[in-house]
Amino acid sequence: MKEQAETAVAIDKIKIIGAGFGRTGTLSMKAALEELGFGPCYHMTEVFSHPEHALLWDAAARGETVNWQELLKGYQATVDWPGCTFYQELMKVYPDAKVLLTVRDPENWYESVQSTILQTTIRPGTSLTGFFLRMLRPNVYRTMRMINTLIWEGTFDSNFADKQHAIAVFNQHIAEVKKYVPAEQLLIYNVKEGWQPLCACLGVEVPQDKPFPHLNDRASFMARTEGRQRSLATIARGALITASVIAVLSFILLRLRKAIITKCG
Repeated sequence: MKEQAETAVAIDKIKIIGAGFGRTGTLSMKAALEELGFGPCYHMTEVFSHPEHALLWDAAARGETVNWQELLKGYQATVDWPGCTFYQELMKVYPDAKVLLTVRDPENWYESVQSTILQTTIRPGTSLTGFFLRMLRPNVYRTMRMINTLIWEGTFDSNFADKQHAIAVFNQHIAEVKKYVPAEQLLIYNVKEGWQPLCACLGVEVPQDKPFPHLNDRASFMARTEGRQRSLATIARGALITASVIAVLSFILLRLRKAIITKCG
């Protein structure tokens, strides 16, 4: 029984902290780490599976205290946003964890984010669609709000459209991770390198006859988010129709009011 309890404690602990931004091969890393026995691995996709987490990540993005052990209970690794933003906080909670910094050519990274994540995100606080999303799909609304607060506003200062600025933020983040994390604790990694450096860092054997996973290219990303996009498009159309109806009714009521005033006068 004691051995089982110790095993359970060992599993229920973050062993790998992903510090790399999204679109640096993070979904491939999630699959690779889980294949190597470091699963489950927390990725942004987990927030869509557990929408209640969005409120906690949103609170963290606003500087509030979060119980990381409770939020990440049951996970052995993190990659991608939202976790990469808080790699320093996670290192304090899990000081023995390895830190995995996934990197990519900055120009390719920017084009990838612009053509994928940015295209599937709405600004929930500044649009009629956001208003109806909040009413009809509150879980999706909370997740979109968190993404907006954490990534577009918090990380890129609401200026991701400025390519030079966005790439500067990307490069600065990489430099900060390299400076903050002790060299013996850090693996700087490009998914093109395959199994060998990853397994060497983690002290595990290279999987035999299993190619390194390469997931979530642009086509796959858009296909995976197609259902969510259709849902958002439906809400957007509903918002537009509702707004049009309200505008027409307002116009009619205004004309009637003027007619009544004219008749009574």
